[in-house]
Amino acid sequence: MLRVLLADDQALLRDAFRVLLDSADDLVVVGEAGDGREAVRLVRELRPDVVVMDIRMPEVDGLAATEQICADPDLQATRVLILTTYETDAHVAQALRAGAAGFIGKGIGAEELMDAVRTVAAGETLLSPHATRSLVERFLATPEGPSEKALKELRTLTAREREMLAQVATGLSNTEIAERLFLSPFTVRAHVQRAMTKLGARDRAQLVVIAYRTGLVHAAPGGDVDPSSG
Repeated sequence: MLRVLLADDQALLRDAFRVLLDSADDLVVVGEAGDGREAVRLVRELRPDVVVMDIRMPEVDGLAATEQICADPDLQATRVLILTTYETDAHVAQALRAGAAGFIGKGIGAEELMDAVRTVAAGETLLSPHATRSLVERFLATPEGPSEKALKELRTLTAREREMLAQVATGLSNTEIAERLFLSPFTVRAHVQRAMTKLGARDRAQLVVIAYRTGLVHAAPGGDVDPSSG
């Protein structure tokens, strides 16, 4: 059973999320917080597996709370999933720097939210398609190109690992990549983890940046991702 903490300043939304998550056989809401300071306190007290965190809250906002939680070595087992109305590129970048394991918008469906909680609890980093595009656009706007070191490291990847890296750059989860390539999620995860190790990437968000900066994938017209590059 995955234990979830809800952090949102709107009680009505917390009630709705609680009912939704508690309806799943493998999820249970163990606590609720109305601001970031209370969220940090409850995480230390309850040790949930996942915190579903809003950004805009009084006292301490969700980004600051996320940073406090992720910086605490005693809370390494807790993963933070940012669920917000404001999917701006600045918020995406700040959330990832703070240590968030996922970033999704409040417009997602019920099943998608439950799957998102399960995904980050399993140790994956989850970005909504919009968040992935924002991240890509933010980093592509920087003037520096790929370093020679990055290009050399990319050449150490096998063909399958480069294929996985290109798929990760689209924002897909391991399960979605497995379905697309007719592989098992375990096989996909193994290839992705080996790619992360070889490239020295901390998380999947860094893999996305590497994929673009090395030219392995490109942004298609309209800001979408073209995984067929490279």
